[in-house]
Amino acid sequence: MSISTKTGDDGTTGLWSGERIGKDSLRVECYGTVDELNAFLGDARRYVKTDRVKEMIDIIQRDLFRVAGSLATSSPGAYIQPVTEEDVDRLTNWVYELEAAVPLKGFVIPGSIDSSAKLDICRTVCRRAERRIVALARQDVVDGPTRRFVNRLSDLLFMLARYEEQAEGAIRYK
Repeated sequence: MSISTKTGDDGTTGLWSGERIGKDSLRVECYGTVDELNAFLGDARRYVKTDRVKEMIDIIQRDLFRVAGSLATSSPGAYIQPVTEEDVDRLTNWVYELEAAVPLKGFVIPGSIDSSAKLDICRTVCRRAERRIVALARQDVVDGPTRRFVNRLSDLLFMLARYEEQAEGAIRYK
């Protein structure tokens, strides 16, 4: 089976739940931005030096497929592997772990080394995804764990960048 189905030639795409919607819909924008984030994370991982950050990115990338899957349906609960509150809690605990390892002393100037610059780009793409998801949630159903996961992920990406900088002695403050 080819990935080129030609069914989208009319400007529509199929959701996980089966219906077809415009490729320019807010729902498609949401999961497309999550896909963009996943691609940027793959790029960032190539620059990361610490094993702990690489390990976290691997797990996050797999999670993002579940986030996108949840967003690619307009039927609550239709996606079979949505992110859960346990996933949100895992991200929260990772944020706490990194905050304990990297005590911040003020506003950080992003991107002082290659890996942190890449992770800071991921953070901003994640924030954009979150803004789009919030807009979608005003119009349609978006489950709570998906919204919370993306919000927590941007915090985690910030801390992953700082962790990388600390490992290099390169955190820069305003």
